[in-house]
Amino acid sequence: MKAQENFSVYANAKTEPTDKIKFNETNIGITFSKEIGSKNKITNTLEYSNLKVNYELDSNITYENLDQYNQIQNKFEFSHELSKTTNLNFSITPTVNFQSNLNSDDFTLLGSFEVQQQLSSKTFFSIGIARTTIFGSPKFLPVVSLNYKVNNEAFVFLGFPDSKISYSNNIRNKFSINNSFNGNFYHLDPENNLSNNASKVSLSQMTTALEYERNVDKNWFLNFKAGYDFNKKYNLIDNDNHTVYDFNTGNGYVLGIGIKYKQ
Repeated sequence: MKAQENFSVYANAKTEPTDKIKFNETNIGITFSKEIGSKNKITNTLEYSNLKVNYELDSNITYENLDQYNQIQNKFEFSHELSKTTNLNFSITPTVNFQSNLNSDDFTLLGSFEVQQQLSSKTFFSIGIARTTIFGSPKFLPVVSLNYKVNNEAFVFLGFPDSKISYSNNIRNKFSINNSFNGNFYHLDPENNLSNNASKVSLSQMTTALEYERNVDKNWFLNFKAGYDFNKKYNLIDNDNHTVYDFNTGNGYVLGIGIKYKQ
């Protein structure tokens, strides 16, 4: 857990079944970090994810062309130490969200800017703005967090869109309770545009989960996740991000597993 992470490769899989629809998502990524001088740090993460959707009900909507979505994104982060107690954090994330055929219309630019202030030796406060898809379409939203280090084994991170309480009983085990607002959208292939003018699908939910991470070897980590999705939404939307069809999936649980190599 204490290893400095300058390079990592990871893969994750999760399932999110509801009363009507089952979502299965896998993603793989690679992260590289480097300090530039004594005050600057850059991090770059390239990730590919695939979402498969299994429909288990009859409806008037034809679903055979709405069963798989893809995303490729590259997140570049830059952190600058403005003073001993203040950091500036900036990120830019070009992403393509598509069904099966990739084209220029699938490109979206996301990002964030935050100011982090150290309030005490154990407390940090951050505030900023981000262009994010946590509610199912790109929007500018405020981000805020308070990070408190209880002791060497535990810390509390409270904020929007993410919150976490974490505890490590030794250097190999890490337990955490997470609450996050998360979502995404995907452009439909032009030939699959439906008669109701839908051009994209939109997903969003609030997830509360218990996670366990185990350092199984010097550089290898396993992660297990179990939780529940609240206020889950899966909609067809038009070019102006207006809902044209609501699948009414209902809420459901989430189970996930992941593996990471880092050094």
